[in-house]
Amino acid sequence: MEDILERLYDMTAFSNIAADPRFLIMYAIAFVLLYLGIKKQYEPLLLVPIAFGVLLANFPGGDMGVVQADENGMVMVNGVMKNIWEMPLHEIAHDLGLMNFIYYMLIKTGFLPPIIFMGVGALTDFGPMLRNLRLSIFGAAAQLGIFAVLLVSILMGFTPKEAASLGIIGGADGPTAIFTTIKLAPHLLGPIAIAAYSYMALVPVIVPLVVRIWCTKKELSINMKEQEKKYPSKTEIKNLRVLKIIFPIACTTIVALFVPSAVPLIGMLMFGNLVKEIGSNTSRLFDAASNSIMNAATIFLGISVGATMTTDAFLNWTTIGIVIGGFLAFALSISGGILFVKVVNLFTKKKINPLIGATGLSAVPMASRVANEIALKYDPKNHVLQYCMASNISGVIGSAVAAGVLISFLG
Repeated sequence: MEDILERLYDMTAFSNIAADPRFLIMYAIAFVLLYLGIKKQYEPLLLVPIAFGVLLANFPGGDMGVVQADENGMVMVNGVMKNIWEMPLHEIAHDLGLMNFIYYMLIKTGFLPPIIFMGVGALTDFGPMLRNLRLSIFGAAAQLGIFAVLLVSILMGFTPKEAASLGIIGGADGPTAIFTTIKLAPHLLGPIAIAAYSYMALVPVIVPLVVRIWCTKKELSINMKEQEKKYPSKTEIKNLRVLKIIFPIACTTIVALFVPSAVPLIGMLMFGNLVKEIGSNTSRLFDAASNSIMNAATIFLGISVGATMTTDAFLNWTTIGIVIGGFLAFALSISGGILFVKVVNLFTKKKINPLIGATGLSAVPMASRVANEIALKYDPKNHVLQYCMASNISGVIGSAVAAGVLISFLG
């Protein structure tokens, strides 16, 4: 009887958890992410799948964790080192499990991030940016965190490729962070993806914190509509619909000529936007890109990225460095946008609310909503949402271009 009970105990996951209590830490991380996604509603479409992937990967015996290949693509399969890229698909599914099949075929090949960007493009309206082009420059200034943390990370001991993957967290764009990491430092994909999406989810906490450090009450009370009345724009867009159709075509062409490595992200982003702006003739493509395709891609991306977060891959000093560096990159990106607005305000009569600079990172539209809520606290009539969206949307383009530059130089 005792032998049977012992065998039943060994059959469960409790024996493995007792032998390695680190599993409990991973469960706690998964539950916290689930809480943020479900209760706090912080990026639930991404945090919930990622958190559940973390949970699945850390049940001993479930074989749902992703086995990380080294830089040469070698993984341990049944005690034998094999090249993952030379293994037939059915062998990956049979020997390594379903999650590894999804991860290596859809994620590590770089397939899903551009697909998600296509869906993001289909859901994006470039109108606010095109109506306020002068504000889009703050989307470029907010990329400061990427390059600042890249340099700091190299000094901390990270390789240039690892440092670039860490710095890209400052762009506040999950698919961009994943795509860059896949190209430069795939062994860090799990912690970087978790850090990127966690900080994106914490935008309602981080943005007010950084704004409080840099901005005065007077600056936050700058009313953009009143500034527009005092100093009206001399240029007027006569046909916005035509411009919105031309823009994705022109943007893709320009980026392709100057930063070809950014084309997978920018190209798919602009294609998704183009089928949206054309209208009824491409409505079926728009519906597929913004709904079924994007939703399926998000599910596979979230769960499989979460499944990379095994105890060995996550609970180490490198991951702690990534979490700290990611926060620094995020905070510096917000600071860069704010400080650039302050510099511009020194030389122009038409003042700009620093909150517009704070939204130069890519967390669309959450960053703009948070900034608008802050502005309304200081002046109930000061709605800055549409102005923040100009900077916010340009930040998406800016982070993708920054990723392309890093991949070109370091890939």
